[in-house]
Amino acid sequence: MRYPIPDLSPGEWHVEALEIEKSRFICRLCHTPDNATFEALLAETRLAYPDASHHCSAFIAGAPGEQVAIGFSDDGEPGGTAGRPMFQALEGSGLGQVGAVVTRYFGGTKLGTGGLVRAYTQAVLKALDTLPRHAFTERRAVAIQVDFSNEAEARRWLAEHDIPVTDADYDSQGARLSLAWPADDTLSLTRLEQRLKGALVRL
Repeated sequence: MRYPIPDLSPGEWHVEALEIEKSRFICRLCHTPDNATFEALLAETRLAYPDASHHCSAFIAGAPGEQVAIGFSDDGEPGGTAGRPMFQALEGSGLGQVGAVVTRYFGGTKLGTGGLVRAYTQAVLKALDTLPRHAFTERRAVAIQVDFSNEAEARRWLAEHDIPVTDADYDSQGARLSLAWPADDTLSLTRLEQRLKGALVRL
């Protein structure tokens, strides 16, 4: 499966802010490949803005449409006014592996439930609008064995088909190559076997 994700390094944030009725909303977006990564980044935000009124959050730790590795929190705001609207904004973006934390500094004017929903949604949408992104391909591990004389040719074929070699081990039988095969692509090594004249073993 191929889908867009944030083009951010581990631990890197994409930040946008807006002010509504004297309250300041700071939205931080990050790449969240799993739940634990998001929890660590949320904790980091709390440390970065210790005097803020709220740190509301939402994340999708898998592909777009994921319904298991997700989460959202109102962090003390009235129920349903922050976390869920933030999650819906992320879901509507079509992105996967994305997390958002909106930090609010209360400005003294109550926004009401409708106002809060709009504010948290706008904060996330503003950040999403300028977020760099790139395509991600889900992959699964596959291993093959080739003899030494065919390793270079096998690597050329794999590079031509955008199949990364993630590891290589060598013994008297040749090279054992670990591959990151596209998860939604039916595994077929026939063309590679033909190029190597049959000198290939799938492990």
